[in-house]
Amino acid sequence: MELLKCDAVSKYYGSGNSKVIALKQVDLSVDKGEFIAITGASGSGKSTLMHIIGGVEKPSEGRVMIEDTDITAFNAEQSAIFRRRKVGLIYQFYNLIPTLNVRKNIMLPMLLDKRKPDMDYFEQIIEALGISDKLDCLPSQLSGGQQQRTAIARSLLYHPALILADEPTGNLDHHNSREIVELLKFSNRNLKQTILLITHDDKMAMEANRIINIEDGCIVSDKAVR
Repeated sequence: MELLKCDAVSKYYGSGNSKVIALKQVDLSVDKGEFIAITGASGSGKSTLMHIIGGVEKPSEGRVMIEDTDITAFNAEQSAIFRRRKVGLIYQFYNLIPTLNVRKNIMLPMLLDKRKPDMDYFEQIIEALGISDKLDCLPSQLSGGQQQRTAIARSLLYHPALILADEPTGNLDHHNSREIVELLKFSNRNLKQTILLITHDDKMAMEANRIINIEDGCIVSDKAVR
């Protein structure tokens, strides 16, 4: 079942001689339950595509459909609400609130939405991610790997339709990077999450089921891994 569709998505910055084309007529279809790696060199457009899919930016042309909803038609407030409810975002810088403990950081999107978390699912997630003994800790008391696990837990808690992970291991050592990739695979396989992983690491990309490569704002290859 198709979960995400990008239809002729383009993104431009500036105008005239200073116009920069970040994306050019990108068409993309993602089915529910897929684990896809999006690769490309720095400046290729992969992060711009993720921001547009996540509703953080609007395309200059084209549209993005998530669960048959045209998110490009939303205003800023509607985009924020949709993103909070339907899209899990994981960045390399964690984006945790330093004054909140792990428990509150994980629950924050649901609390902002005035929704009651499913505590059975909460327990399942923190056990799977190995942070059940860190719930009362502040982010400053955690290692980088533990902070990223907290960010992943936050993105999973409200059962988003789609998880977008932008270089999630960029600030981690090899051991922690390996663990984070395994956790993403776990969430895809066991929690049935659809994942788009943005990465420049070819070895990490090979852990996905499908690899999409972007060059100069265009998709140049799209192949199944296994």
